[in-house]
Amino acid sequence: MRISGVTIPKEKKVGVSLTYVYGIGPTTSTKILAEAKIDVNTRVKDLSQEEQDLIRNIIEKTHKTEGDLRREVAGNIKRMKDIKCYRGIRHAKRLPVRGQRTKTNSRTVRGNKRNMATSGKKPTSQKT
Repeated sequence: MRISGVTIPKEKKVGVSLTYVYGIGPTTSTKILAEAKIDVNTRVKDLSQEEQDLIRNIIEKTHKTEGDLRREVAGNIKRMKDIKCYRGIRHAKRLPVRGQRTKTNSRTVRGNKRNMATSGKKPTSQKT
């Protein structure tokens, strides 16, 4: 079954497999299935063609997913960079945006620079 250009796994439960689509999390997945009157624990391979079409239509009409959502998020970040707001500057410098501390932590954003510390090391031996 394909939704928004993403092939969702057949062996998993529908509630879990819908979360493979960017923009649909566990809560949204549950709401979509409630609207379609489909049990969350049903396996994707057990869905009928009508149920698959119903899920696909609900997602396309009411939710922004995949390419459209990624484009919107990228546009929002670009706008913040262009107007040079605080969050835009943090994005541009590739630093944490949401107020996290950076003295320690934030290694994933700043890169692993722990190998830079030289205190306590023995001096390198000189050639003779």
